Amino acid sequence: MTMQSIPGGTVHTLPPDLKKALSSSRPALDKWQSISPLARNEWICWNISVKQQKTRDDHIRRTVEELQEGKSRPCCWMGCIHRTDKAISPSIKGILAKRSK
Repeated sequence: MTMQSIPGGTVHTLPPDLKKALSSSRPALDKWQSISPLARNEWICWNISVKQQKTRDDHIRRTVEELQEGKSRPCCWMGCIHRTDKAISPSIKGILAKRSK
């Protein structure tokens, strides 16, 4: 499989750094291919929503490791807030309100 044919998510496209990391691990790439576009979207959002490069690098490393372990979605992630096909839940609105203070 070429790097160009690795699918992204429903809202987010696959960023180059995550694409490169996935391409370096056959088990992670196989799992990536097997999960739904919504699940891929959660992983991408979890990676791109951080502020510091160090944190992003850690998330990318963890994405590969956790996909290799068979996980389908990032643990303890509130979900992608960028989706427009559904309303943000009240619990997520509360978390976002606390973050903005």
